[in-house]
Amino acid sequence: MFDLLITNGTVVDGTGADRRIADIAITDGRIVAVGTDLGDAHEVIDAEGLLVTPGFVDVHSHYDGQATWDELLEPSSLHGVTTLVMGNCGVGFAPVKPGTEEWLIQLMEGVEDIPGTALSEGIDFTWESFPQYLDALDERRWSVDVGAQVAHGAVRAYVMGERGAKNEPADPDDIEQMAMIVRQAIEAGALGVSTSRTIAHTAMDGEPVPGTFAAEDELFAMGRALRDGGGGVFELAPAGTAGLDLVAPMKEVEWMSRLSAETGQPVTFAMLQVPGAPDLWKEQMQASLEAREDGAQLYPQVAGRPFGVLVGWQTCHPFMRKPSYQAIAELPIDQRIVELRKPDVRAAILAEDDVEGSGLLIEGLGGLTAGMLDQVFVLGDPPDYEPTPDRSIVGLAERNGVTPNEAAYDAFCAEDGRALLMLPLYNYVEHNHDVIREQLTHPTAVSGLADGGAHCGFICDASVPTTMISHWTRDRSRGEQLPLEWV
Repeated sequence: MFDLLITNGTVVDGTGADRRIADIAITDGRIVAVGTDLGDAHEVIDAEGLLVTPGFVDVHSHYDGQATWDELLEPSSLHGVTTLVMGNCGVGFAPVKPGTEEWLIQLMEGVEDIPGTALSEGIDFTWESFPQYLDALDERRWSVDVGAQVAHGAVRAYVMGERGAKNEPADPDDIEQMAMIVRQAIEAGALGVSTSRTIAHTAMDGEPVPGTFAAEDELFAMGRALRDGGGGVFELAPAGTAGLDLVAPMKEVEWMSRLSAETGQPVTFAMLQVPGAPDLWKEQMQASLEAREDGAQLYPQVAGRPFGVLVGWQTCHPFMRKPSYQAIAELPIDQRIVELRKPDVRAAILAEDDVEGSGLLIEGLGGLTAGMLDQVFVLGDPPDYEPTPDRSIVGLAERNGVTPNEAAYDAFCAEDGRALLMLPLYNYVEHNHDVIREQLTHPTAVSGLADGGAHCGFICDASVPTTMISHWTRDRSRGEQLPLEWV
């Protein structure tokens, strides 16, 4: 007799096979049979009229700290994710020299916008080495399965100290020690090694992630250690990802191809459509495909919807540096919206010049939105991630006969000040999802970049799995959908 039997459901098994009506038998937490007339079970769930599918594997998350204290790992677990991989982008919490814990926290806070106060209070740092970190994780139980990668930034700082943190060149002894740590991490159960090479990733002090400018001998040594430790994935945020350097991305693909071919290990990297070169992603994907002829395994990670920031009174917005706004900025939103709706406060904020900024990333993003209101869209409820240009703040202003700043201000005040708008920075040059669909269906692509656990202040893409299963298979109206069996 089985523990659990799910009967009469429409099974979509994740292999690409056609959907079918079938029963699923489960014993000791594992699927043991799929078919019909399977027998009896202690518990039976009738799934007639419902879809029965595997959970999503989120290959790009940042729960490295949260996983040490939280069982639920929300919001990813709320969006169909049943397996997640953390330790991406070269940032993590092991290895760690005693006394440098706060530095790793500030690095994670700067790169991934995870509040340092939460990390400081939540992580107890009972480990020093990466194997010890895995042992600490083994003592936890979660709502989803969790895998970890060893982060280049943590490894480099552990070996080189201040020299590593300041991105000074590594000498042969440094490289040998880093390779040894990576190999030991893989042998202990790490799924791979990650690094960051984009200058958009910085610690709270503005310093790029350790390893951002690492030479090839350092990178290839980690790749060989990955292989020698038993194998895994080499993950990175490559140079030029954010569109600040349009030459770097193809150079990155070239060395990644050589590293993968030499080591026999797969390499996966973040890839976005950047406004400055809207077809560059095609070259990256084509080069990744052609590299297979030389024995390389390159897998660009692509997003299931536009990649950008959420805009509103509770996140970032164009008025963050207005004196009258700063006077009320620390009020709880229920009190702040009362002030913001006062005509004299509204008039003052709209009329004032910006004061000097603090240098915080979120404030910089607020300034960015001020010059891009033609690209800021009301999300709505349910959220519409494929809006037409006329739904932008500029379009709204033109229809209502007001200025874009006035339209933005009033849009932020909707829903008692909790309204969220979207500024798609990447993957939305054509104002539709056709490019995203082309990326997702490319033979080299891996769906990722959800960043679960990170970017608490202005991004929430951990819900991308829900977008994949709802928008792409059912709701999309402005272009071709994707079959549920493919998703």
